[in-house]
Amino acid sequence: MSSDLRQAAADSIDAPGTPEARWVAWDGLHCLPTVGLPDGPVVVVAAHPDDEVLGFGGTMALLAAFDVDVHVMTITDGELSHPQSTLITPERLARIRRAELCSALAQLGLPGARPEQLGVPDTQVDRHESAVARRIAALLRKVEAAWCVAPWYGDLHSDHEAAGRAALRACRASKVPLWMYPVWMWHWAGPGDPRVPWGDAARLPLPADALALKSAAIGQFVSQLRPWGEGAENAAILPPDEIEHHTRRFETVFR
Repeated sequence: MSSDLRQAAADSIDAPGTPEARWVAWDGLHCLPTVGLPDGPVVVVAAHPDDEVLGFGGTMALLAAFDVDVHVMTITDGELSHPQSTLITPERLARIRRAELCSALAQLGLPGARPEQLGVPDTQVDRHESAVARRIAALLRKVEAAWCVAPWYGDLHSDHEAAGRAALRACRASKVPLWMYPVWMWHWAGPGDPRVPWGDAARLPLPADALALKSAAIGQFVSQLRPWGEGAENAAILPPDEIEHHTRRFETVFR
């Protein structure tokens, strides 16, 4: 991605987002077809700790409840979520975010999950895309995955997009079906947005208990939910209006 495109994407994410009320009022979202749960081992890929829970956590809770094996791969530690802060170092933030993910997985009913953490530098997944694709393919083979789930490659965050492309490459090579979940799309897009492949979208309904587990899991990511201190450099990455997009009674994937 060129520097101009990177800046345009960053500007879209930093701009005021689409209120959840607009999404709720859009019939197109509620008319998406529903799909059932995968019935074999599932590999869930995330660019940063919390992506998998925001985009797919409720379904992960359902999979756990039905004793479906769930394997998590985290490409970066998300250590640069607050790059200008003087109150937290990237090294400390990496440790915190790894611990938050383990707590979140336990909330989802996956206390024994051991995320495969690749340690790729935050914001640089595109520079390691081929290596990431190989690691995803290796995990798919190792666990004999029936399904892979990864960030959507159109999400405008460069790490999410590179993670999605790497997963797509790995799944094509391994002949494993792929679902892709959006994270930032709900912020920068709007109902009917032509940049979004709505024809490929589907819903995964979440019963009340699965949604409650997902909400509890999201709550473990305190480093992203609360400000570290005064000033924009210490602001929460996931304020309440963003969390609203991820606590609906369903999750959305592209197929």
